[in-house]
Amino acid sequence: MGAPTDEELSRPPMWRFWRALPPKGKAGVFFGSWYTSPIVDRVYGSIHGSELTRSLASITRFERMLVDEGALVVKFWMHLSKKAQKQRFRELEKSPGTAWRVTDQDWERHRRYDRFREVSEHALRETSTSEAPWNVVEATDRRYRNLTVGRLLLQMLQSRLAGRHKTQVRGAPPPPPPIDARDVLEEMNLSESLSDAQYEKKLPKAQGALNALSRRKRFLEKRACVVVFEGPDAAGKGGAIRRVTAAIDARRYDVVPIAAPTEEERAQPYLWRFWRAMPKHGHFTLFDRSWYGRVLVERVEGFAAEADWMRAYREIVDFEDSLVSAGIVVVKFWLQIDKKEQLRRFRERQKTGYKRFKITPDDWRNREKWKAYERAVCDMVDRTSTSPAPWHLIEANDKKWARVKIVQTLADAIEASL
Repeated sequence: MGAPTDEELSRPPMWRFWRALPPKGKAGVFFGSWYTSPIVDRVYGSIHGSELTRSLASITRFERMLVDEGALVVKFWMHLSKKAQKQRFRELEKSPGTAWRVTDQDWERHRRYDRFREVSEHALRETSTSEAPWNVVEATDRRYRNLTVGRLLLQMLQSRLAGRHKTQVRGAPPPPPPIDARDVLEEMNLSESLSDAQYEKKLPKAQGALNALSRRKRFLEKRACVVVFEGPDAAGKGGAIRRVTAAIDARRYDVVPIAAPTEEERAQPYLWRFWRAMPKHGHFTLFDRSWYGRVLVERVEGFAAEADWMRAYREIVDFEDSLVSAGIVVVKFWLQIDKKEQLRRFRERQKTGYKRFKITPDDWRNREKWKAYERAVCDMVDRTSTSPAPWHLIEANDKKWARVKIVQTLADAIEASL
C-alpha cells in the first residue's frame, strides 16, 4: 500500500483497504497498512495526539470486527535500530540493482527515527489486543527475521485450524425495557398529506434546491452523499428515489438495490459490499435497502446469530462515523406506513399488470411479522441515530407528502454540511 491515488483520495481513507480484503479461504498480505498514515501524520504534526488516539481506537474496532467475522488477523512489526537502519540503507545504495530502493524520503524519515519510534511504540501499545496482537520481530538478521515470521504465522494458522483460537462473543447490551409502552413509530402522525396542487408546487422547488446544492463547488470538490432508504414493503422507496435522482445529474449518482448477498459477498465481512459502493467527491450513492439488513431482516428472520446482529449496531455507527469524517453526507430515511395502507398497496399491485412483479410470497410472509419488525426498527433507531448520521422518519401513508419531505430533508442536510 503506497501513497493513495487520486481515486483513493476522493473516498474515505479505509476504502482502499476494504477493497483489498481477502475473501474466506484466501490470505491477504498488506505491505504497509491502515497504521501507516496515522503514525506518519502524527510524526510530522499533521494531527494532534487526540486525533491519533481516535484513529487507533477506530483501527482497534475495525480489527475486532474482522476477527468477529471470522478473519485471522496477524500483525508483524519488523524492528530495526537506528544504527542498523542506516547500515541497511548504505548497503542498498552500494549496488546499482538496489540503490533505487533508498529514496530521499527514506533518509529524511531516518533523521526523525527517534520520533517515529516514540509514536510507533504508542501505536503498538494501544492496538495490541487479545484478538489481534502485535508480534515484534528483530529484523537486523534476515534469516532470523524470516524464520521467526514463518514460525509465528504457521503456529497461529495451526492454532486456528485446531480450534484453539476462539473468538470472544461480544454482543451489545440488551436494549432497556420501554418505560411507557410507547415507541418512535407509534408517535408518528401518518395522516400527514399534501394536495395535488401543493405537491406540484413544493416538489419542483425542493428538487431545484437539491440540484443547485449538488453543483456547488465545495460539494464537487470536498463532499459526497450517501442516502439510505429503508421501510416496510410497499412503503414507496422506489418512487422516492426516482424523485431524488430527477434532481441530480445522471452522471453523478448510482442507485444500489440491496438483495440477498451473493456467494462473493458472503465470503467477505457483511459491510464489504457497501464499502465498495462508496461515492467519490461530487457524487451520490442511493441505497434501496442497506447495511441495516443485518439488524432488521437478518435479526427477525434468524439469518444472523444474536451476538452478530447485536455487535452490528456498534460496527454500523463506526462505519457511518468514518464516512462523515471523510466528508460524506450520510442521510438515512425510514419510510413508515401502517398495516392497513400496506395491504391496500399490495392489493393494488396484484391488480396492476406492470406492478404485479413487485409482490412476492416473501412480502406476505414478512407482513405476518409486522410486530417483530417494528421492535427491530425501534431498536435500530435508538442505537444508530447519531448526531453525524441521524435517522429521518418519514410519514409515508401519503406518497406525495413523503416524496417532498425526503427531497427537502436531503437538500437541508447537504446545505448544512456545506
